Amino acid sequence: MSATDLTQADFAALPRQHSADQLSRPSLSYWADAWRRLRANPRAMSSLGLILALLAFVTVGPMVWTVDPSVQDVDHIGISPGADRQVTLTTPFIPWEPEALTPPTPSTGNPLGFTLAQSATTQSVRLTWADQDSPRRLYRNLFAPEDTGSFGLPLADLDTPYFEDRLDLQPETYYYTLVALDAAGEESETTATLTIDVTRVISIAQAQERGLIQPDESAEIGQTLKLAWHPLGTDYLGRDMLARLMYGGQVSLFIGLLAPLAFVFLGVIYGSVAGFLGGPVDQAMMRFADFVVALPFLLFMILFKVVFGIGPGESGILPMLAAMIILLWPAPARLVRGQILQIREEAYVSASKLLGATTPYVVGRHMLPNTLGVILVTITFQVPSAIFTEAFLSFIGMGVAPPTPSWGAMCNEGIKSMLTRPHELLFPAMMISATVLAFNLLGDGLRDALDARMRGAE
Repeated sequence: MSATDLTQADFAALPRQHSADQLSRPSLSYWADAWRRLRANPRAMSSLGLILALLAFVTVGPMVWTVDPSVQDVDHIGISPGADRQVTLTTPFIPWEPEALTPPTPSTGNPLGFTLAQSATTQSVRLTWADQDSPRRLYRNLFAPEDTGSFGLPLADLDTPYFEDRLDLQPETYYYTLVALDAAGEESETTATLTIDVTRVISIAQAQERGLIQPDESAEIGQTLKLAWHPLGTDYLGRDMLARLMYGGQVSLFIGLLAPLAFVFLGVIYGSVAGFLGGPVDQAMMRFADFVVALPFLLFMILFKVVFGIGPGESGILPMLAAMIILLWPAPARLVRGQILQIREEAYVSASKLLGATTPYVVGRHMLPNTLGVILVTITFQVPSAIFTEAFLSFIGMGVAPPTPSWGAMCNEGIKSMLTRPHELLFPAMMISATVLAFNLLGDGLRDALDARMRGAE
């Protein structure tokens, strides 16, 4: 075929026989891609959900559970979660007249004739024993003497054959031990122990006063009622633990979030100026930051308490915030300074300067946005540190003071009774641990999601 025989159809494009596979993904911005990678991290997303749940617990929770955290329930002091709430209506307390009773007689199994005179209730436990020529000493214990090797709390040395115990009676089992004394006042080997179960009771007038019975509602002696419900129990003063955890979380998270936001913001400004100016100014500013790092935190905490006029036993929230903001900014300042020193040498920064951009524009448009990832990660890691600092200071009595609740202050109160009422220490400690763990895992996930170098690893 010669060139003159070619037609236009001979130059038409051939039909595509196979469609090429296109390997591409939608174009995403930096923050959209970071959010995508954060959602792919189950630990970070679980931590984010836990943080949101904690924030809802301390903000929305008090609107749902409207119990005053400072109100004492004298019928429920130091109870654990799920404790019995039943109370029996009884007659008002009547003074005991033991002289009208006939003293019991000793027996082979009970040489002291030690016995319970009337039913044991939270109003009183009335005990009597045989007449004696020598005094008797009465003990009370929460545990069996044969298990502990101790009779417990000495109540009184008595010359009379009776005793009425009204000392902080709770609906539980008590062990009363009566010991005979010799002529010299020394304890003999003659003892007797009673195991007594105390029943919780309340008079009709007291029940009406506390809202358990309405004024127009009929009530009978022996009727069983339900006391106020405390899902997480009460503390050693009868205050609701759930309400105190909610209000205590407001204080702990307020300090844990506000203080890091404040001193990280101060550190960002300081580090940005130092890194952008560079040279001798940078060196002088960083030496001042080194000087601030060397200042003792506790010493300044005490100094700020004096400056703010905070006396012994008063809450030191303001001195704590001031000490954190003034002394903890050098760490984020160093991080931001390092990022600024690196970014200012980038080509796009130089191009922006050549196009006539001003210094504030370059810093605000190019440098700070590119350090925002480091700033967010720094905040998430500083929040647990601030919460631990508040808990530590409140634990040693220099932070939040009673009756204002905080998780650290509640731990300080709960450690005094951790062997008998462990829930008073366990619940606030769990809240601190969960919050710190959640912020640490979220910070770890943000660091991976905002690191541009991680994209190449996917």
